[in-house]
Amino acid sequence: MEEVTPAPIGLVIRVWNKLIKVSVKSGDISIYLETRDVSYMRILNTEVVMIKTRYELITSLILCLACSLTGTAQGQQTGATKPEAKISDARLEPTPIHSLDRALDLARSGLRDCRTGVEDYTAILVKRERIDGELSQHEFAKLKVRNRKVKDGRIIQPLSVYLHFLKPSSVAGREVIYVENENDGEMIAHEGGFKGKFLPTISLDPAGMLAMRGQRYPITEIGVENLIVKLIERGETSKRFSDVRCDFRMNARVKDTECTVLEVMQPTQHPDLEFYKAQVFIDDKLNLPIRYIAYDWPESAEAPLEVLEEYNYLNLQVNVGLTNKDFDPHNEEYNFYSK
Repeated sequence: MEEVTPAPIGLVIRVWNKLIKVSVKSGDISIYLETRDVSYMRILNTEVVMIKTRYELITSLILCLACSLTGTAQGQQTGATKPEAKISDARLEPTPIHSLDRALDLARSGLRDCRTGVEDYTAILVKRERIDGELSQHEFAKLKVRNRKVKDGRIIQPLSVYLHFLKPSSVAGREVIYVENENDGEMIAHEGGFKGKFLPTISLDPAGMLAMRGQRYPITEIGVENLIVKLIERGETSKRFSDVRCDFRMNARVKDTECTVLEVMQPTQHPDLEFYKAQVFIDDKLNLPIRYIAYDWPESAEAPLEVLEEYNYLNLQVNVGLTNKDFDPHNEEYNFYSK
């Protein structure tokens, strides 16, 4: 690179050309004296030091400016641009929310309320289920449930269930009791009507073939709390699929109960998904689901939707003070054993 002598150095050389010779080589300035005058030497030495300092400062500034300009020019030539968002900017951007997130938050809130605020409840359970491709009739049953309560990892109140079927006639009069960790984990059941006069009360494995006949789920999974848990599990699975959506409808009713409806659509059939469309009716006062209905994927766009399962908890009354007697097969109000 060709050396360039800065203007201040050139000016000094012209003025003091009879007194000094200045050699600029790679920023090194050497002074050769041509006089014996010491005072002149000191003055000149001082001037040269000042000029050298200014020269180094100016050179540094020029180099910095040149680097800056060169970097800018190279950035323009290579097409480099400013990042779309800085870290600070990214924090200000809204976080994408899946349409199921609000539904899951509502379900988790209901689960907390159920576990902390609901000891027991009664209801009329109305259900129908598709088993082996066949949809059953609506079954009606009086339901009593005492929720499981856990403290310090220990069950202090076991899940307890009593069912008394009302209709249709094929199941009318049937009674079932299940108390967690009692009766060797088995449920106690007897038939009603004409069959009940001849068939004894028996104990059954809740997940066994006889107990599961005509049922999608065992009695151990019955109740509002278990329904909420299942809804949360299904919602977490559904979030993995981009085309799943959830819509909300307000001011709906199940009989006289005002509800918020969550409607979930899952257009693409997948082994991990269990329904095409589902509706959950949440009691606005209790913050608990009281109706759930799910539909299978239609065979065509014009085909009607077929129900997979439906559960309704009508006239839900919470914290009514159920006792052990309500889950005792020897209760005189029940018909498990002959009087």
